[in-house]
Amino acid sequence: MGVLILVGVVIDALAKARTPGLLHPPSPVVRSVHDTAAIPVESRPKPSGSLEECTMTIRSERSIWLARAALVAAFALARKGNAQELDQKRFDLFADPAVVRCLAAFPDDPSRPPSATVLVRRGRLNDRLDIQLRNIKPGLDFDMFTVEHSKFLADGRLDPEFVARGKSFGLAWYQSDLEVKNDHRNVTTIQTVLIDQIFGFDPVVGLDPTNTFHVGFWFNDPQVPFDLGCEPGAVTPTVTPFNGEHHAGPLAMISLPESTGLGPLCLNPDFSSDPIHCNP
Repeated sequence: MGVLILVGVVIDALAKARTPGLLHPPSPVVRSVHDTAAIPVESRPKPSGSLEECTMTIRSERSIWLARAALVAAFALARKGNAQELDQKRFDLFADPAVVRCLAAFPDDPSRPPSATVLVRRGRLNDRLDIQLRNIKPGLDFDMFTVEHSKFLADGRLDPEFVARGKSFGLAWYQSDLEVKNDHRNVTTIQTVLIDQIFGFDPVVGLDPTNTFHVGFWFNDPQVPFDLGCEPGAVTPTVTPFNGEHHAGPLAMISLPESTGLGPLCLNPDFSSDPIHCNP
């Protein structure tokens, strides 16, 4: 937005600089010799090509040059901004309401909810992802995956299609373990192909190339959320395959769909397709 305002100001400056009335002083009224003689010397009109007129012309030309240079710089900033939008992105994960109190280091303080912020940056050969956990109980361990589908809609409501799929996240890709060592800041970094291109396929089972543009993490130990009371009414802990032993707990946090319907790891959606796909 700031770049657009700058462009507008520069265009306005160029328009003013090109206005004849602003470039040159008004033409003097033609007077007779007798009339001119009655005017004080300092008030008489200057002949064409006078020093004052040349100075004004030089200043006006300089203003036009500076305005054009500023316009070029503004467009360069705009292009740089667009490039950055395609090369990196920051987004937050959404805590599953069913387990949010089990995650929270400060469950009775709504000003310090558990949070997970992801920053992805495109690289030449692969990409970098940094995930930062805050206000989560120290000592908890998680397993992070990229998955095909989120559990939730963009507004945080449970996605009916998730239920219709048998509560399946679709294709899942194991990325990293996460450890919470303190309650204020825990950062984990991975480096792999992520932005716009992360996918898997298996022709043997008929799985076509499938993108996993969502990021989520699961409790590593299924007993932990069960013991913390996050599965009321359950007789045994919920067990999922989301860790190396295929014996993990329930979902803790996950990304929400973008307005495109795609996950946040797609930075370059193809709006010409229906449904929208990602430009690899």
